[in-house]
Amino acid sequence: MRDMRDTVITPPTPMHVPDILAQAPHRLLFFAGTCAVLTSMTWWALQLASLRYGWGRWPQPPVPPAWGHALLTVYGMLPLFMFGFLLTVFPRWLDRPALPRRRYVPVAGAVFGGYLLAHLGLLGSLALLRAGVLLIAIGYGVALVTLAQVLVASTARQVHAWSCLAALTVGSVGLIAGLAALSGAPPVAMTLAIRLGVFGFLLPIYFSVCHRMIPFFSANVIAGYRMWRPRASLVLAWTLLTAHVALELTGAQAWRWLADAPLALLFAAHALRWRPWQARRPGLLLALHLAFAWLPVAFALYALQSAWQLVTGETVLGLAPLHVLTIGYFGSMLVAMVTRVTQGHSGRLLQMGAVPWLCFVLLQGVVVLRVRAELGPDSYRWLVIAAAGWLIAFAPWVLRSAWIYLTPRADGKPG
Repeated sequence: MRDMRDTVITPPTPMHVPDILAQAPHRLLFFAGTCAVLTSMTWWALQLASLRYGWGRWPQPPVPPAWGHALLTVYGMLPLFMFGFLLTVFPRWLDRPALPRRRYVPVAGAVFGGYLLAHLGLLGSLALLRAGVLLIAIGYGVALVTLAQVLVASTARQVHAWSCLAALTVGSVGLIAGLAALSGAPPVAMTLAIRLGVFGFLLPIYFSVCHRMIPFFSANVIAGYRMWRPRASLVLAWTLLTAHVALELTGAQAWRWLADAPLALLFAAHALRWRPWQARRPGLLLALHLAFAWLPVAFALYALQSAWQLVTGETVLGLAPLHVLTIGYFGSMLVAMVTRVTQGHSGRLLQMGAVPWLCFVLLQGVVVLRVRAELGPDSYRWLVIAAAGWLIAFAPWVLRSAWIYLTPRADGKPG
């Protein structure tokens, strides 16, 4: 393949930017996602700093700050990348034509527009916050219908596509529950929204995509590699994740290890059977395997937390397992997978590169900082440091990625 690193790319003019962004679902929605990566954590870092250092003039959200942080991270920031990926690959997985612009541009406009509006609402307006979340929900509806139509029209019965569509359905229900909580429903509605968002929406989609793509990418570059992706794994993961949520919502956290320990073993089995020691080259493949390794660690911590509560009646680890999952697995896999897709779909070499590696490595340190915030004194100080660490880690990656999305492909091809 011709080396594209020295290719001169003409900077876009403002009038050409919308057309360039709309050329493919991943280009438009990944661009929105890169903006959201910094938006979410900038607000959260400032909000935490205002609580830690007593900034009286910082506008406080109209709901508990943790609600705003969780709801818009789970249903706004990360899904922008997920929609970009799914709206691109669903037709490929299912042997269908690529989606026209009129099917994915409204998704990007509604979800990203609602996300920005909701963040304005977090500066003190409950009406704007509700309107933003409602607009996000409309975008989810458009995406759900679009992907369902692709699936129904296909003669291929792709288990990964069905799993992702089921997770998006659960996520839509969770988002409606969150909107209900913002509109006066009991606080348990927000608890339901967050639990469904993490364990019934994000995690099933992440795992389904990893289950399909990590062995596939590995087989493409490792001689003699045999793909291992049993369908039963998806069914078992869904069953155990449903049990995790049910035990959590019914107040039976001390028995949650019955689901979490098998989940840790299931994910560890995949991490090992996918043979990461054979994936040291190229760096893009190694990053995918390293990111996946956080998933069994997170559920091992969940199982330990639950078992300790059963034996002693005490709660330990706080939100550490959650943030090992969200920052360690979701965040690291986001960098690895989005970089892989971005490189391939922009006509560039399939290399990790210095900037993505910098982001990936720094993000591992952010996981450590966030866990430290749960386990030591002066928690808010360390929360501020961790949030600032996220911004420092992602800023160069965001700038590099945004430039790629705003410019034509390096190989001159469309898309």
